[in-house]
Amino acid sequence: MPRRVLSGRVTSDKMDKTITVLVDRRVMHPLYKKFIRRSKKYAAHDEDNLCKVGDTVRIVECPPISRRKTWTVISRNGEAVGAEAGASA
Repeated sequence: MPRRVLSGRVTSDKMDKTITVLVDRRVMHPLYKKFIRRSKKYAAHDEDNLCKVGDTVRIVECPPISRRKTWTVISRNGEAVGAEAGASA
């Protein structure tokens, strides 16, 4: 089964090797048929502490790293990050 990939904005980088990513999505209201914004925060693993608040990142599902952290950063501001960066270069 393919892993889910989400895009969002970094809202916190205060933790060590962890960032908080806010992911926005638009869904249609079932009755009024109007698009409304829904957002959710995810804790993502940032091995090298590269991501800063305000960066746009892509995160991918991974096996659980801790109780809340089941996502890993794969790109930051459009550039690959971590093990994927070494493999693609």
